Amino acid sequence: MGAETRTAKPGQTKAEHPLSIEAVITRSNLMLAYQRVLENKGAAGVDNLGVGELKDWLKRHWPTVKAALLDGSYLPQAIRRVELPKLNGGVRVLGIPTVVDRLIQQAIQQHLTPYYEPEFSESSYGFRPGRNAWQAVRQAQAYVQGGRRWVVDMDLEKFFDRVNHDIMMSRLSRKIKDVRLLRLIRRYLEADMVSGKVVTKRREGMPQGSPLSPLLSNLLLTDLDRELERRGHRFCRYADDCNIYVSSRKAGEQAMNSISRYLEKHLRLTVNRDKSAVARPWERKFLGYSLTWHKQAKLKIAASSVSRLKEKIRSLTTGNSSKALKAVIDGLAPVLRGWISYFRMTEVKGILEELDGWVRRKLRCLLWRHWKRPYKRARMLMKGGLSEERAWISATNQRGPWWNAGASHMNQALPKKLFDRAGLLSLLELHRQFQCCK
Repeated sequence: MGAETRTAKPGQTKAEHPLSIEAVITRSNLMLAYQRVLENKGAAGVDNLGVGELKDWLKRHWPTVKAALLDGSYLPQAIRRVELPKLNGGVRVLGIPTVVDRLIQQAIQQHLTPYYEPEFSESSYGFRPGRNAWQAVRQAQAYVQGGRRWVVDMDLEKFFDRVNHDIMMSRLSRKIKDVRLLRLIRRYLEADMVSGKVVTKRREGMPQGSPLSPLLSNLLLTDLDRELERRGHRFCRYADDCNIYVSSRKAGEQAMNSISRYLEKHLRLTVNRDKSAVARPWERKFLGYSLTWHKQAKLKIAASSVSRLKEKIRSLTTGNSSKALKAVIDGLAPVLRGWISYFRMTEVKGILEELDGWVRRKLRCLLWRHWKRPYKRARMLMKGGLSEERAWISATNQRGPWWNAGASHMNQALPKKLFDRAGLLSLLELHRQFQCCK
């Protein structure tokens, strides 16, 4: 990637380093960006260049790219459009830059972060070093426990698709004076989006999937944070997900209306009224969690989060009647472990026991389908300890797989310990392990 173009003076920290394109493409910053791009992996962009091919490509082409960056003529390639279905309908649009543009964006993000991070609000938790969703959820719980038992749950309508480029660039130009760097960021914001042979020109929005977008979203929404602080509100914001905690419905409705007007006037963003609400915290969810209505306001897993897990498990256990039980259980392991790792803070554990039972029932249903014929079903039930008479009555009962999966004959023939021996993880047990490791 070549030698560093400019080095810091002795004793100069990174946060004091000039905000320039030279500072972005120093060797140390680029090497760190390269490592991050490799670790994040990700799909190829419109040029089909994969992460594994990046090193060889840079050896051949980096001098040309570097020269273009320095003289301000570098043009990013188009973004590949990817659509991911949402469980509640519709799609989430991701924009995948080429791996070379991901490298450059990552380098820009790394260099800008020390300059902007100290200015961000204490109530902002998303995409920030040393901050996470768990801290946001805990703070939200503390507000409710402290008596703020109404929440203004604000959903910004298609935030990443609606960001105004002029407003974003005006915020960046407050600190960045290097015209080349500002022009490069704007070009990334305006890069065409490609889906098949269809090319879409972009005049607003930031592509989700871009290394720069998280930082830029926090930069823009810091204006919202400061306005909420100026008005004395208690709130938690994680990216574009913002909850304001107040003491009454009236105060909540006033906040919803006034903040909606502020967003539309100053940031040209719109609150989605259909998805937003002034409600009790236990009637809403925040980052996948909800709260109980008790004074202690215990953390619990939101119903929609449970539904999403069930959908994922259904996809792994339905239509796999020919797949061995052990293979299905092995496929479930990373899903269950990752899910409970995120929801380790839940203080309402009954749902975990219910889910454990539900997963076992799905697996019993899978086996019932796998056995297919009454003779096979009777034989397997007898192998599980049922008498011949009961096994045959159960095998020929004409009921559906899901009913049989929950019936006593399947629970007796395929008890919990059988699934434990096969390696099925228990959400309740994993949660206990997380609590023991605190």
